[in-house]
Order: sequence, then structure tokens, then C-alpha cells
Amino acid sequence: MLDNADGPARVIGGGTDLLLEMQQGRAQSVDTLVDVTAIEEMKEIRFEDGNIFLGAGVIHRRIVEHSQLQKSAQCLTEACGLIGGPQVRNVATIGGNVAHALPAGDGTIALVTLDAQALLASGEDRTWKPIRDLYAGPGKPSFDPSNTIVAAFKFKANQPGEGSAFRRIMRPQGVAIAILNMGVWVRVGKESRIENIRIGIGPGGPRPFRAEKTESILAGRIWNDEALKDAHASLLEEASLRTSRHRATKEYRSHLVGVLLKRTVSEAVRRAELFSKSELVD
Repeated sequence: MLDNADGPARVIGGGTDLLLEMQQGRAQSVDTLVDVTAIEEMKEIRFEDGNIFLGAGVIHRRIVEHSQLQKSAQCLTEACGLIGGPQVRNVATIGGNVAHALPAGDGTIALVTLDAQALLASGEDRTWKPIRDLYAGPGKPSFDPSNTIVAAFKFKANQPGEGSAFRRIMRPQGVAIAILNMGVWVRVGKESRIENIRIGIGPGGPRPFRAEKTESILAGRIWNDEALKDAHASLLEEASLRTSRHRATKEYRSHLVGVLLKRTVSEAVRRAELFSKSELVD
């Protein structure tokens, strides 16, 4: 249907972003909307060989309420639980959050933290790509949304000694895009030493951001005040925090990033330790 449309075509899932942009005149001209919400494969949540397969058409409420995802991908269930209000979460899809290409999209930052891959589907091709390769700039996907669908995502489920967390700071009404958000995935070893860590920040630049330099500083270290201090300094250096007249100043975000780092890493480490201990007990 996308290929055969007479004019400009777009995929629609929940429509919570696209329809507003069309109504407000901020979207490019659209002649045909193709609704993908009845495609069963895009509504699937599947666990297989240590991997999680998540259809792009899954609504946020299902992710939040899914008991296995709550154990195996905590940062994603927490992120999706912060998107909009109940009415939005009942219709908005995880694929729509990703395809909208905002550098602070909560679901997007969580999937970046989980090192997810995305399945792009067109009439001619099916291709798995790292999720960070989907973005050309703020609100600009690297693929053509008039003929390509984000169909699914896949990422590793938590193993013993691994945990993740998602935190954000937002205005009191709680339905706007975050002032700043952060996702953390961590694997800990003996004495709670960080063996591996991934940190996603939104907005940390023009595209969904991974703090790889800060990750390398924390790898191999015990999480304590000294590690936090070094990580905070690194994060301020590598992340492109900026002033937004609608949300916050660069200075305020620079202060908040240290607060979020402490809270989010500490919670991810705590969960990783609990997961490891529960496996030993079992």
C-alpha cells in the first residue's frame, strides 16, 4: 500500500505524534495513511534463546504490564510507564516512539541502553540495524518513512548479575518530553565491581546518545563516590547538553545529569546484585 499510494504516504500506529503534527501543520504533506495496527507480527512479544523480540506495534501499556519484561528489561518497562498518560499509553506504540526520532524519547533511550537492533522492512528488503543507526538528526530518521516500516526490535534479556534502570526529570504535569532522562544497563561481578555498563541520555545530542567514554571510565571499577565523581566529569564533557527555551537551561541540565547518574546507576547495580543473589539461592 505504501508503494502504490498516489501521493505521499506515511505509516500510522497509535498516531499520538503524527496526527498532532498533521493537525498543527508541522508534518510534511501526507496523502495516504497506512494503519499497521492489525499486523499480528508487529504486536508480538517473544523470548527466544536469551533474546527478546518486541514488535514495533506493541503499545506501551503492554510493555509496562508484561511480567517477563519487568524482570528482563527493567529500564524499558520503566521508560514506557513514563510516556504520556494512560490514554496515550493505551494506543501509542514503541515503534512510533523510535520512528519519531526525538533525541529524548523515553522508549528510544531505553532501547539504546539495551543495545537493541531494529528490523526495517520495505517492499523489497528486511534489514536488522543497530538502533542508533536509525537517526539522521532531531526528528529525522535515516530511513524513508514513506516506504519503510520499523517492524520489530531485538535485544538480550538480563542474565544473572545484570540489571537496568531508567530515571527521568520532568515538569510537574508529567506529560511533556523529559527535561533529562537516563537509562543504565550494568553487569556486575565479585565485590559488585562493574564488568560492563551502558548509559543512554536524552537529550545528550542531536540524536539518541550513548555515553561510551563514561562507560569506559566505569568499566572495571566498584561503584562508589569516587567513581561517580569521575563519571560525572566525563559525562559533562562528552554529552552535548543545551538550553531549551521550553524546558531547561544548559546549566540546569548539567546539574541534573549528576543527580540522574547517581540514582540510575545505583539502582541498576542494586538490581544486578539482587538478580545474582537470587540465582545463587535458587
